[in-house]
Amino acid sequence: MADKKTLLVIDGHSAAFRAFYALDPANFRTQEGQYTNAVFGFLRMLVKMLQEEQPDYLAVAFDVSRHSFRTDEYPEYKAGRKPTPPEFSGQVELIKEALAHLGITTLEQENIEADDILATLASRGSAAGIQVLVASGDRDTFQLSNEQVTVLYPSRSITDLKRMTPGAIEEKYGVPPHRYPEIAALVGEKADNLPGVPGVGEKTAASWINKYDGLEGVIAHAADIGGKRGGDLRSPGGC
Repeated sequence: MADKKTLLVIDGHSAAFRAFYALDPANFRTQEGQYTNAVFGFLRMLVKMLQEEQPDYLAVAFDVSRHSFRTDEYPEYKAGRKPTPPEFSGQVELIKEALAHLGITTLEQENIEADDILATLASRGSAAGIQVLVASGDRDTFQLSNEQVTVLYPSRSITDLKRMTPGAIEEKYGVPPHRYPEIAALVGEKADNLPGVPGVGEKTAASWINKYDGLEGVIAHAADIGGKRGGDLRSPGGC
């Protein structure tokens, strides 16, 4: 039987931001004053992934803006983030230009995030029998992991990527990938300005989810959970 084809999909903005913060912009500047540290780091990461994974198909997804259908539903979504550093300005456009010269497909769409594009490609690719690699620094992508989808998550550096398989995710968080969003719902996501239950960390959230068979079960049994955390869960600010 022939080996499965491999699709590699990359979160462009996530990779660009991680490259930017990993490399001092003062060391990467053109004579015209354009900073290029994110461009250099992104391309270095891309080359290493291509060498190591040798995918048959490749695409890079980008956000169009911070606005999406999520901000329509919850205006506070991602509110309070620090302004983008001025040194980052123009670098995403240079990355896109470099990818175009390399013949690499880039994808973006109004009102949705790059994450949504990654999820769509992962779902369609795995349904077609393709092995999918999702390169992203956003832990929300962990829910995509299954026997045919592996998340490549940055570790010590932008080129050091952990393979977040279903087993690796369950070992780290105590729940299978499809339940990772339930962990995030209870704990909250500071980066996205999404509140959780006060004082509840990942271990407590996992124990509740496993005991009560998911977030809906936790909510249904909220009256049975004692202590301060149980009270916080039942409070208006909890679930």
